[in-house]
Amino acid sequence: MHKIKLSISVLLIIAILFSFTLPCFAEETTYVWSSDSTTTNTNQTNNTIVTNAENEKEETNSNTLNLESASAILIEQSTGQVLYEHNCHESLRPASVTKVMSILLIMEAIDEGKIALTDSVPCSENAASMGGSQIWLDPRETLTVDQMLKAICVASANDCVVAMAEYLGGSEEGFVQMMNDKAKSLGMKDTTFKNCHGLDEDGHVTSSFDIALMSKELLNNHPQITEYTTIWTDSLRDGKSELTNTNKLIRTYKGATGLKTGSTGLALYNLSASATRDDLSLIAVIMKAPSTKVRFAEAQKLLDYGFNTFSFKQFGKKDEVVKTINVNKGVRSHVDAILSGNSGTLIEKGKDKNIEQNLILDDTVSAPVTAGQKLGQVSFSLDGQTLSTVDIVAKNDVEKMNLFTMSKKVVYSWIDLLRS
Repeated sequence: MHKIKLSISVLLIIAILFSFTLPCFAEETTYVWSSDSTTTNTNQTNNTIVTNAENEKEETNSNTLNLESASAILIEQSTGQVLYEHNCHESLRPASVTKVMSILLIMEAIDEGKIALTDSVPCSENAASMGGSQIWLDPRETLTVDQMLKAICVASANDCVVAMAEYLGGSEEGFVQMMNDKAKSLGMKDTTFKNCHGLDEDGHVTSSFDIALMSKELLNNHPQITEYTTIWTDSLRDGKSELTNTNKLIRTYKGATGLKTGSTGLALYNLSASATRDDLSLIAVIMKAPSTKVRFAEAQKLLDYGFNTFSFKQFGKKDEVVKTINVNKGVRSHVDAILSGNSGTLIEKGKDKNIEQNLILDDTVSAPVTAGQKLGQVSFSLDGQTLSTVDIVAKNDVEKMNLFTMSKKVVYSWIDLLRS
């Protein structure tokens, strides 16, 4: 028996030495995307991404939907791609849509562990003195962060958002500075915040474009916020305080996920409206509508335009295996080549079957290989224009075969033989 095991070990060493000296051969694989795509291997790629928004710039600037509102924009939520815009960079008073930024900072603090939903938040005299929409906080009471969020998202409570601002920023002024810092980091160039609630104040301005940016950030990075923004009616204080959502689209529009209304005598009627249907998520922003009826009607008109005209084509998801490739002179003979990120694009309905897939990926890679190492790239194009590009990377490390790793592999194999 020992002679047999010794013979097997010798054969194993010879096999390893043989594999170490010969390159691996390419093997046939199946790609993960639709068979409707045309796949070609090439050594060149076009890194220029042309969006539908660029193709239709003239249309998005022409107010072809005949909106009455002073400013409006429609974007695809995951990418921020502009599908329609009308005076989208005009600086206007946002009213309570300001609270999108306040909510974003609260959600960031929760996700970073700085505060918890169960934390008790006190109410100052300053917070209790807020006018406009409120739930009539008493300076002697406290509410949890969860209850505060509910009141802010559903009833647009000014007293609650000021209480949260003081809790997070030390003062309302400190929190407003945090808001402006975050706006700057998001590229919100049309925005200056003077308060956290949106009551009219000179110099407190933003644009529909910037509102879309912060709405996108909130929904993409903190999707749990929709647990609050989709509430139609609820209550606080053991049922004594009734809450009804100020966004009527939550009840009437299919797929609505939020997000925030706002109105004052100077700002008129504003809305950031979000909705998702069939994997397509859209954000429509309306500013300075002449009436609340027009505000909701024109937000719905924008969303309808988006859902009727476009669809989201998913090509692959992050960490999805594109193919398994051979590893030359490695301790392992193969490594999975995976997508480094999600791959997809917005496209006009009916054109998805004309998409071409262009893959740059060798059949063999030489060791050593590091997890995350770029192995290739896949891009998708329509009529010669690139829609989406994503890197293909190695899933795992693969060490290079050398005397030490060869010996280690033989030892492990010998141990396995002894155990059998």
